[in-house]
Amino acid sequence: MNGKIKHYQREALKTRLASADPFEVTQMLMEGALESMKIAKINIQNNDLENKSKFIAKATSIIDSLRLSLNHNVGGELSSNLESLYVYMSDSLLESSINNDIAKIEEVVELLSDIKVAWDQIPERDRQSAFNQMQNKTAVSG
Repeated sequence: MNGKIKHYQREALKTRLASADPFEVTQMLMEGALESMKIAKINIQNNDLENKSKFIAKATSIIDSLRLSLNHNVGGELSSNLESLYVYMSDSLLESSINNDIAKIEEVVELLSDIKVAWDQIPERDRQSAFNQMQNKTAVSG
């Protein structure tokens, strides 16, 4: 039964991704990182160190993807600040994995949650404007 639920969840995620714009993909990545960190925290509490490592690695990978997706040409100083914050988060997750430090995970959850709240509040018209700017710059440089 559990396998069928996981299969359904994967298919639902694929469907959601297929119709998502870049803004929604970023939202989904943040949600995935937050969920992975919460599961890692539970695994530390349950002394399941193998799964803890798996979920911290997943969260770190997502945060690194968010960092690599930053567009410094468009985002300027904000992109640079976010990049520094993402690097700090990845380093903190590595430290939490080494030391089984739940407080470090909670700190990263709080930081990423704050970014996600701000991201979620971007008005639709601003999202579309940013997406159009990105496409125009890509078309000009491509």
